[in-house]
Amino acid sequence: MPSALTDLFAWAVVAAFLAAAFAEWRVRTRGQGSERTARLIGAGAFLAFGGFWLVLFPHFAFTQKSYVEGILSLAAVPASVYAAWLLYNGRDTLFVLGRAVAVMGLVYLPFETIPALTLWGVDLPAPRRVLIEVVASQTGVAMSLFGFEPELLRGPDGYWSTYLFVEPNGHRLTFTVLLACTGLGSMAIFVGLAAAVRAPLRRKLRAIAVAVPIIWALNIVRTTFIGITFGEQLLHVSPDVVLTLFGASDPYKVSFFLSDRVISQVLAVVALVGVTYLVLRELPEVLTVIEDVLYMVTDEEYDLASELDLPREPTTESRRGRSAD
Repeated sequence: MPSALTDLFAWAVVAAFLAAAFAEWRVRTRGQGSERTARLIGAGAFLAFGGFWLVLFPHFAFTQKSYVEGILSLAAVPASVYAAWLLYNGRDTLFVLGRAVAVMGLVYLPFETIPALTLWGVDLPAPRRVLIEVVASQTGVAMSLFGFEPELLRGPDGYWSTYLFVEPNGHRLTFTVLLACTGLGSMAIFVGLAAAVRAPLRRKLRAIAVAVPIIWALNIVRTTFIGITFGEQLLHVSPDVVLTLFGASDPYKVSFFLSDRVISQVLAVVALVGVTYLVLRELPEVLTVIEDVLYMVTDEEYDLASELDLPREPTTESRRGRSAD
């Protein structure tokens, strides 16, 4: 389960990827240092990244009861180890993926780990509180458009992020917006990818301007859908089967499991594919990362630029493996 230790682990992984990016930059632009050293640092960062996902796997699979996130976190472990091996043996394009992970962490972790602060006598809310309450507020507005107006309450963490639904029989259901419900993780992915590739700043900003608003809007649709279907128990389908699959016993959770853990998470993957395509139209350099991921999965090289009719920008990194010098 995420804790202060896992937060520290996450920051350590980000620091390792930043160190690898700096070492590679020194070799590429200054002719200082060793390519072998840069690859070694990068490989170590990927190994640490795999360890991080291994630590989080029980949380996603058993605490959150999310099949999609559990499978993805477990798959990230061998993928990270393989990436480490490929980078160490000369697949330098993986430095781009490493830079992307570092920026993703720099975007996401402040919201996950920084508490409320007092600066110069001014009390500032935690970044996560601001984000969560904004998303919760907009979700409430969206639900009201469909005629549902549940009461907004303070959640377990003290944020105004919990909606109360009351069943006709008097049973009370609460739906709480968490950090994972804000779409921040998906937005961080595209900001990280845009920051990691070598391209004009104007096109990077255009790509981010395409991805972030779309993800934000789709996420509000998602939280609204989950809130209504759970609060109004609209997906109470095959409760015995659903509860068995998710290892739960509360029949009121059936609509939540189906709307969030199944429908929303599957559609989120589809949406990310669509957003990725739109980003590629603005920033085809991101293809380097996608092709590296496909290579790790299939052990085959791809030229997606030709298949998608996108321009191929020249890159200074090597895609082919070679012995570390």
